[in-house]
Amino acid sequence: MNAFSRKSMGTRRVFPGVMVGILALGFCLPACSAQTSKDKAKTAGGDKVLAKVNGQPITEADVMKSGADAFAQIERQYEQSKRETLENQLQQAIQDRLVEVEAKAKGTTSAQLLADLKPAPVTDADIDAFYEQNKAQIPQPKERIAPQIKMYLERQREGETRQKFFSDLQAKYKVDMLLEPVRVDVAATGPAKGPQTAPVTIVEFSDFQCPFCSRLVPTLDEVQKKYGDKVRIVFRQFPLPMHPNAQKAAEAALCANEQGKFWELHDVMFKDQQALAVDQLKASAAKIAGLNAEQFNTCLDSGKHAADVKADQDAGTVAGVSGTPAMFVNGRFINGAVPLDQITKVIDEELSRSSNTASK
Repeated sequence: MNAFSRKSMGTRRVFPGVMVGILALGFCLPACSAQTSKDKAKTAGGDKVLAKVNGQPITEADVMKSGADAFAQIERQYEQSKRETLENQLQQAIQDRLVEVEAKAKGTTSAQLLADLKPAPVTDADIDAFYEQNKAQIPQPKERIAPQIKMYLERQREGETRQKFFSDLQAKYKVDMLLEPVRVDVAATGPAKGPQTAPVTIVEFSDFQCPFCSRLVPTLDEVQKKYGDKVRIVFRQFPLPMHPNAQKAAEAALCANEQGKFWELHDVMFKDQQALAVDQLKASAAKIAGLNAEQFNTCLDSGKHAADVKADQDAGTVAGVSGTPAMFVNGRFINGAVPLDQITKVIDEELSRSSNTASK
């Protein structure tokens, strides 16, 4: 494998919104994280004595039991990291093989083939256009930030050029992907958009008071517009303990769902996350056309759906959710308020798999 190929594969694409966030803030947080975990996974431990207090032993089994949540989380992270490494290395091997085949067909070398991939140069006009489009989020004058913008745009175009190159090669030569992605068994129960027959189901665990969850709302709206009946979106509750109004907001959403008004209240609550106290929830619900406010208020005050919220939380925790938003696309886990194309990439893969299965 040549150095150019490996270096390019090791660099993730940075999207404009992420780049601007880095320039403006220096960091990016994709999700609200839970402070505690209720993972019930069993962790094995031995009888080896690790310490003694006043002559009483503390065994490895004791420590593993008391730290079961932490050890289970480490295990999940390890397995996820291991799987991502396997998938990345497989993708690299596929691309290397495609380049070798194409180079042989053209009577050249792999290194030369990759060296010939030259994206269009970034002009001053490109830099100006990017800055004007994003200047509200860039707290620096254009003259000072222009070199960084140019570098970013160059890397972006290089990535796009390579992506198109390999996409064209995969279309030209047959690639059978036999490695199945890791899937988590998550029940698609709850308020939903899209037909039950959709080939792709997205189960979202969310918190109405989480700012990152609100950022995901327009992204999933774009997913619906793009894929229509090919995608079904299911909403499940995961209010986090650090958000004092999240629990009743989750209950309110299910009270509205009783009257077929879940998504209407869903949109209202995410639009104004500062108005989630019980009296504010009642006022918001009363403004929704066709919703019986008295019935809603009685439902919310009674705590009727508290157990349903708890059931969603438990299901999410078992599936490995520890923060919000969290999504499972046909069981494939995506954590945080990720960019649209990170979601569509998985959806496109799933639609392709569905199409290939149907054709066999």
